[in-house]
Amino acid sequence: MKNIFNKHPNSVGETYFQHFLKSFSFAVRLLLLAMIAFIHAIFPWCFQYSVSNNIRKLNDILQSRNKSRK
Repeated sequence: MKNIFNKHPNSVGETYFQHFLKSFSFAVRLLLLAMIAFIHAIFPWCFQYSVSNNIRKLNDILQSRNKSRK
């Protein structure tokens, strides 16, 4: 029987713990960006480009990870 905890991480060339750390780091970044977006919604002059610029960077990281495993 295959271990369901390893199937996806192995399919992207990572161990369970490597995948956990990478995924957790993305989750933390996204939570922080959500808080910044909330502050921006209340105070539009604050963090005008922070969220969009960081989302772009995160997307570039994800896209490069996808390209490296193909």
